[in-house]
Amino acid sequence: MSNTVDTHPVQTHQHRRGASRAPTSVTLAAYEVYCHVYAPQPAMVTGECRGGFSAGELIAFLYARSFPKTEWRARVDEAFKGAENL
Repeated sequence: MSNTVDTHPVQTHQHRRGASRAPTSVTLAAYEVYCHVYAPQPAMVTGECRGGFSAGELIAFLYARSFPKTEWRARVDEAFKGAENL
């Protein structure tokens, strides 16, 4: 068994492309919701688009994923709206 964990880039406050990473199991779970709500764009997880998801996007998409798929769009919107108030 390997101790290596596959990762994808994640945007952070440091704004250094590729400086922060998250396990692919996390980014791909978020990407599943992203694809359902918006449309597939593989560069979102590989980092070629904006350096990957932001931490806030990961939180919103993973939050939505805990609900039935029919609610994902509304739950993503709810999470982003809640984040605006922080």
